[in-house]
Amino acid sequence: MSARKVEQESTARHPRETSDLFGHREAEAALLDAYRSGRIPHAWLIGGAQGIGKATLAYRMARFVLAFRNPKSSQVQAAPTLRVDPSDPVARQITAGAHGGLLVLERGLNDRGVMRTVITVDETRETISFFGSTAAVDGWRVCIVDTVDELNPNAANALLKILEEPPQQSLFLLVSHAPSRVLPTILSRCRKLLLRPLETDDVVRAAAAATDIAADDPALLEAAAASEGSGGRALSLLGGDALKLQQRTAALLATLPSVDPRELHALGDALGTSDRVALAAFIDGIDRWMSERMRTGDANANLPRLARLAEVWEKIVRAARDTEAYNLERKPLVFSVFSMLADATR
Repeated sequence: MSARKVEQESTARHPRETSDLFGHREAEAALLDAYRSGRIPHAWLIGGAQGIGKATLAYRMARFVLAFRNPKSSQVQAAPTLRVDPSDPVARQITAGAHGGLLVLERGLNDRGVMRTVITVDETRETISFFGSTAAVDGWRVCIVDTVDELNPNAANALLKILEEPPQQSLFLLVSHAPSRVLPTILSRCRKLLLRPLETDDVVRAAAAATDIAADDPALLEAAAASEGSGGRALSLLGGDALKLQQRTAALLATLPSVDPRELHALGDALGTSDRVALAAFIDGIDRWMSERMRTGDANANLPRLARLAEVWEKIVRAARDTEAYNLERKPLVFSVFSMLADATR
């Protein structure tokens, strides 16, 4: 891995550490207006492409609600945005992951110290004790699920039960990269807030804010231009190698359903054996190609093909997670992915 890639992985800040939001002003205003009204829906599904700021918005909302518990207070009514000063005690506690009023459900490590591929039912059941306790903090309690796409079936059902009978002053912020694939019974209990890709200028500002890279860095500008509105994607493309790998992947995808096995071998070699950035760039290239097929396909004429592609995409995501979690060889994944896509596009 290049020094530049190591730098990106080590310096990119977690959304809970990010106080600024770039773009998404309408979505932020919708959350703020709902809270000010005193009748805010108890659950929100914040959906959109990966890396555009969904989790950042969720943490921004949680920070605001926990810092200003009375929606009718003059501070809330006069607030132009959801921003909370980073020096505020609530903001500092959330940054440290130590606020008693915030529960975050996300993938964790298993007993062997390996990152799980899903959010488990036991982790999700923490919501029961969290919302049932009165000792930790009074007033609002907020649960962020990052992401709801990663809940296993039992975990999704456990979450659904508490969404069906939400406690008083509870707020659920569910982050999703694929809202259309969220369990319909969960969707029906959420106010949907769909975020659009960022403008290129906002991608640059977001990526610069998440790292120590200057906003006028030529490599950052190039990555932002190729990011399709995703700050996370821009960070993954920094350094050049990831961008070239995506271009190489796109060239092979253009040849489907016929792909030269020699090119697949070469692509597998380029992914290396433990380069997380390269693996992410490969999967991101598949995601972009898949999204384009979904957008341009005729919903009626190509419904069976689109259904096959959606099913294949779910299998690819699971395989990629397993490959990363267990540090498996990348080349078998490359051949498996292109085999599935070739079958789905014939």
